[in-house]
Amino acid sequence: MKLTLLIGPTERAAMRFRGLFKQKAGALEKAGIAVPDWNHVRLYAACANPDEVGILRFRRGLDNPLVQKTLTSEFQTLFEKELPALKADHVVLASAQLGNLLHAPEELDRLSALLSPYFDDIRIVAHLDEQARILSQHYTTAILEGRRHTLQQEIDLAGQKSWWKGALAQRGKNEPFFGIFNDVQCPPYWLDYKSLLSTWEKAFGKKNVTLRPLDLEALSGENGIAELCKSLRIKNSFGKAEPSRLFSPEPAPSLTRMRHMNEMLIRLSQAREIIIPHDIWNQVHRNVRVSGDPIAPGSLFAVSDHFKADNAALIKRFPGLASALVPDPPLEPWQEAEPKNGFRATQYLAAFSHLLQKRSTSVSKKRAEAAAAKEASEKFEDLLIEKSADAGEAKANERLLNRVKVNHQMVLSTNFKPHNNLGAVNEEELAAAYTPMQPHKLKKGSAGNVIVGCMKNEAPYIIEWVAYHRAMGVDNFLIYTNDCTDGTDEILGRLMKMGIVEHRNNDNWKGNSPQQHALNNSLNEPLIKNAEWIAHIDVDEFMNVRTGNGTLDDLFAAVPDATNIAMTWRLFGHNGVTRLQDEFVIDQFDTCAPKYCPKPHTVWGFKTMFRNIGAYSKISCHRPNKLDEKFEKKVKWVNGSGHDMTSDAAHNGWRSSKKNVGYDLLQLNHYALRSAESFLIKRQRGRALHVDRSIGINYWIRMDWSDFRDITIKRNIPRLQAEYDSLMEDAALMKAHQDGLAWHKAKAAELHEMPEFRDLYQQALDVDLNEIERVAYALSLDMES
Repeated sequence: MKLTLLIGPTERAAMRFRGLFKQKAGALEKAGIAVPDWNHVRLYAACANPDEVGILRFRRGLDNPLVQKTLTSEFQTLFEKELPALKADHVVLASAQLGNLLHAPEELDRLSALLSPYFDDIRIVAHLDEQARILSQHYTTAILEGRRHTLQQEIDLAGQKSWWKGALAQRGKNEPFFGIFNDVQCPPYWLDYKSLLSTWEKAFGKKNVTLRPLDLEALSGENGIAELCKSLRIKNSFGKAEPSRLFSPEPAPSLTRMRHMNEMLIRLSQAREIIIPHDIWNQVHRNVRVSGDPIAPGSLFAVSDHFKADNAALIKRFPGLASALVPDPPLEPWQEAEPKNGFRATQYLAAFSHLLQKRSTSVSKKRAEAAAAKEASEKFEDLLIEKSADAGEAKANERLLNRVKVNHQMVLSTNFKPHNNLGAVNEEELAAAYTPMQPHKLKKGSAGNVIVGCMKNEAPYIIEWVAYHRAMGVDNFLIYTNDCTDGTDEILGRLMKMGIVEHRNNDNWKGNSPQQHALNNSLNEPLIKNAEWIAHIDVDEFMNVRTGNGTLDDLFAAVPDATNIAMTWRLFGHNGVTRLQDEFVIDQFDTCAPKYCPKPHTVWGFKTMFRNIGAYSKISCHRPNKLDEKFEKKVKWVNGSGHDMTSDAAHNGWRSSKKNVGYDLLQLNHYALRSAESFLIKRQRGRALHVDRSIGINYWIRMDWSDFRDITIKRNIPRLQAEYDSLMEDAALMKAHQDGLAWHKAKAAELHEMPEFRDLYQQALDVDLNEIERVAYALSLDMES
C-alpha cells in the first residue's frame, strides 16, 4: 500500500490540505485514495524523543516519558485494524508537525520504522515558500505562542555557515511551566530546506522525498485541489473546492507590544512560580493590539541572502520551486517596530493582575499533581501487572499500563480533567419530597407517554422501575424480553394481566441484536403508533426530572417547543453495597460520576425522549433516526437543561459534549452495576463459566463511579413507595418478584463458589481509583478497543 505524507512544514498549508481531504473524501476514495482521520499530532508525538516536549505536546498532556512508546503501540494497533478495511490502495496524511518538530535522525528513523511494515511505498512531500516570507509568518505565530526574542535572533543566525546547526545549537532545556519552549523561542531550523531535505532522505530514501512550491493564496482558493493532485501525482477530476480563509498578517507594532508582554509574563511566572493559562496570554495579546503595517519580508533580506546558493541548487533539482523561492526585493534592514501610543508593558500587566492572581496555578500544585500521578501509577501497576503464563496477555497488559499512565497525566493537565462544578442543582441536600400525581386521563386513542424497553434476567428490579416511572408520569410500557431464565417473563406477564405493561417475547430475534429487532417491531405496535411521547430506556435507567414536582408534565412545561429531549447519563457506582438486597435501587446507590466528565465517551452518553410527530422513521438504542426531510425545520432538540442542541443532534450522535451537556432539568440516572453481587451475575449472564478482562474488572472500572453524591432522585421515594405497595397488593405479582429475587440470590451464592468469579468479586472490591484515575483507565480501554 502507498502512503503520501504531506509534512508541511507550515501548519497553514497542512491545515488546508486536511480541509481538502474532508471536502473531497468521497471522491478521493472512488479514485482509490483514503484520507483516514488519524491524529497527526499523536503521530508526531509517537516519533518525538521523550525529552523533546514542545508547546503542543505540553498543552495536549503528552509530556509523559512513556508517550513515545505508548503512541507507537497505539498506531500499530490502529494500522492493523483499519488498513485492511480501507477501500483504497493509497493513503494520504497531512502533518506539519512531522516537518517542523522532528529534527533528530533517530526521530525520523522511528517514523520510518513505524510506517514501513504497513506501507511498501512511502512518499514524503514538503511545500516550500521563500524563507524570509515564511519567517515573517512564523514569527507572528511564535509571538502569539509566547516568544520573547526579536527577529534579530534569526538575522544574527544568517551570518553563520549552517543555519540548521546554528538553530539547533540555540535550543536549551524546555521550561513548560513558564512558557519557555524551544520550538517557540528558538529560530526555526527547518527553514534550512537543503538540510531538511537531506535529513528526510536519509530516513526515507533519496527518490522518496519531493519538494513542491507553496502558494498559500492559490491553495486556499477554489482551485486549491489542483496542488493536492500534483502532490499525489494523480489526475485532477475533483472539481472546485470551498475556499478557506486566508490569515491576515499581524501589524508589526502589535507584535512588538505582544513580545514585550510575553517577556513580562514569563518573568512574572518565574518570579512567582505560577503557571499562567493559555487563554490569559490570548486575552493580553488581544488587549494590546494596535493597527499598523505587517513585517515586510524584504526587510529580512539577510535571511534570503543566506539561503540564496542553497535555493538555487534546490531549484535545479526541483524546477517547480523556481517561482516560490524568489525573495521579495530588499528593503531597509528590519528593526523592531515602535509599539505606539506610549506603550508600557508594566501598565498592562497591572491591569491584568487580578485575573492573573485568580486564574494562575501554582507550580507547587502541578508538582503535587506529579506526585499524585506517581501514586496513581502504583495503583495501575497493582491492577495490571499480573503473573501470566500467556506472554501475549502479559505484553498486552504492559501496553495498557503504559497507556493508562500517559492518559492519567494527560487528563490531569488538560480540559478533560473531571469535576463537579456544573449546573445549578444542589445534589447533596435532600429537598422536600415530591407529591403524588394523579394518573393522566388520556384522550381516546392516545397511549400517552410510553417507554419501550428490552430486558433479559432483570427480575429483582422490574417492579421498582415500573412503579417509579408510573409515579412520575409514564402512562404505558412496551417491554420485550429474550432468553430469560430468572422469572422476568413471569413478572411481566402478570403486570400485563394487570393492565400495567404490554409484554412481547423476543426469543426469535433476527439481525445484529435482539434490541434492534425489538425496536423495529415496536413501530407496528398500537402503543407506539398512538404515543404522544416515546422513550427507549433500560431497567437500570431512571428518568430523573429535577424541575417542578419532578414529573414529565413539569419537564414538558419547561421545554414547551421541544420535540426531542436528550437525557444524558449520570453513571452511579456500587456505593459500597456488596450484597444483593430487596431494597430500592434509587435509595441504595447515590454516589456517581462528576457532572463534568467529557471522557470516556460512555459517561456522557444519552437516551432520547421524543414527541411522536412522525419526524423520524426508526427508533435506535439511543435516539430516533432517519429524519424525514419535511421535518428538517420542525424538530427541536434540547439538552437536559432545556438548551437548544438541534444543530448537534438532529441527524446523528448519542453523546453529549462540552458544548451541549446539561443536567438542570433532567438526567438519566444509570445504575449499570448496582451491588457487587449484581455485577457478578450481570457479567456471567450468557457467558457460561468464562470471565475475561473485557467483561470483568474492566467493565467494573468503567462503571463504578462513586466520587460524588447525588440524592435528587430520592425526592421520588414516597410516591414510588406508594405505587410499589399498590402493585404488590397483587399476590401473584408479589410471588413472582420473590421467586425472581431468590433465583438471583442463589446465582450469586453459586458464583461465590467458583474461583474465577470469587477472584473477580474481590478484585472489584479492591479497586480504589479516584475520578481522574478512572477516566485515564477507561480512556485507555477505549483506545485499545
